[in-house]
Amino acid sequence: MAARKGRRRTCETGEPMEAESRDAGTEGPPQVYLPGRGPPLREGEELVMDEEAYVLYHRAQTGAPCLSFDIVRDHLGDNRTELPLTLYLCAGTQAETSQSNRLMILRMHNLHGTKSPSSEDSDDDEEEDEEDEEDEEERKPQLELAMVPHYGGINRVRVSWLGEEPVAGVWSEKGQVEVFALRRLLQVVDDPQAMAVFLRDEQARVKPIFTFAGHMGEGFALDWSSRVPGRLLTGDCQKNIHLWTPSDGGSWHVDQRPFVGHTRSVEDLQWSPTEDTVFASCSADASIRIWDIRAAPGKACMLTTASAHDGDVNVISWSRREPFLLSGGDDGALKVWDLRQFKSGSPVATFKQHVAPVTSVEWHPQDSGVFAASGADNQITQWDLAVERDPEAGDVEADPGLASLPQQLLFVHQGETDLKELHWHPQCPGVLVSTALSGFTVFRTISV
Repeated sequence: MAARKGRRRTCETGEPMEAESRDAGTEGPPQVYLPGRGPPLREGEELVMDEEAYVLYHRAQTGAPCLSFDIVRDHLGDNRTELPLTLYLCAGTQAETSQSNRLMILRMHNLHGTKSPSSEDSDDDEEEDEEDEEDEEERKPQLELAMVPHYGGINRVRVSWLGEEPVAGVWSEKGQVEVFALRRLLQVVDDPQAMAVFLRDEQARVKPIFTFAGHMGEGFALDWSSRVPGRLLTGDCQKNIHLWTPSDGGSWHVDQRPFVGHTRSVEDLQWSPTEDTVFASCSADASIRIWDIRAAPGKACMLTTASAHDGDVNVISWSRREPFLLSGGDDGALKVWDLRQFKSGSPVATFKQHVAPVTSVEWHPQDSGVFAASGADNQITQWDLAVERDPEAGDVEADPGLASLPQQLLFVHQGETDLKELHWHPQCPGVLVSTALSGFTVFRTISV
């Protein structure tokens, strides 16, 4: 692939974090910290964020941490780049007790960009300080939450629109998969008066509109079809995958015959974005499989790569723009599979930057060669398959540590604790949202 023009490798090193010495006895410029590729932080050193590497950066807490979330498509328009931003999320908690869990809608708004450095030369510092305080107040990010009780921790949440009705598919640690209607929750986060009525009269009574308890235990894999509204796949830790078909009256028929092929837990599922009946799955048995639901469940597996990773394959993402499948595993590797060559059993690209299991991967919704990944090493990485290192650039000479970085690595975001999941916003180009034990982060880098 040709090198992409204008794509910037962040801070000339691929990451926004610098290790800065806080010891009085050590002097010198801040050093770039390369996770897993250089010496660990010494006593007295801490990571400092390079704010110039971000166009947008916000964090939010919701009480109990959320293992999974999804971005709710809204009616505010596509290709939104004007700030401040507004976005809607649907998330589920993993609280300490089963009774304390919640399914929630988050409305995050007044999300301004990172502030440009203020001028050091000022004739009237006091007047400028007052203006800065007023500006800070106007720029404060806002968060509205609408929550409903959920018995049991929520393993995964995925949102879809059934015509004009937004719904969430929810995998519970109690072994059930539920569907919740989201229309009312989305209404009340926009309207304080409606929120008051909801909290007083409705919140405690919200129940799922459909529940399937036919899985033999809990699971994580769940995906709505983008081509057939209401069509759903769910996979469990007992190796079974079930197909949901929407029926009249806002219900579903769930085929009790599971798709047979995997020998261990089904970790993730992805419908084809181009074919109504084709989907992909990955498993703790190290395999990735391609299926066609037109065949009987016992014969529906059409293609298999038995040893896709060295260990569990945790996550997959099917590109909407190229015939590529992206996978991440316990081995820390990210692999790109060309589905036209899937029978070969060999990926067309393998990247190794993460030094712990990969927990989430997703292709950029508009930019065909760009993807993001998160790992248990608390890194979020951004990649571009089209980037090649400029041999005339001086960044490698300036920092020899760069020579070992993959050329396609654009950016490394750090500072989160126990990262679980990330998603690109489908309507706000370049905006990433992640969830971790430390909370939610919304950001856009200068690289994408």
